[in-house]
Amino acid sequence: MNLAAHLLRDAYQGHCQCAVIVSNESDLLTPIRMAKADCGTVVGLVPPRPKGSIELKALADFKIDPRVHLLASSQLSDPVATPTDTIHKPPNW
Repeated sequence: MNLAAHLLRDAYQGHCQCAVIVSNESDLLTPIRMAKADCGTVVGLVPPRPKGSIELKALADFKIDPRVHLLASSQLSDPVATPTDTIHKPPNW
């Protein structure tokens, strides 16, 4: 819901000409349609997983499939130390 709200606020206030959505959530269909139709916002999609909403993929003006090796090389080291804790990433990452 936060992503949809920020997308619409930015589009209606003219703060972006293009938005890139990293999601597979079909709940974003209506806000994306509104941003495109009402504000002329170009909307791209980066689906985090191969399977996802076919309608969302069709609605996007462009789609970028993330490369697994680039995602892996972009992660923080494990563990990450903070002033108060040590954070470990989930094993399946």
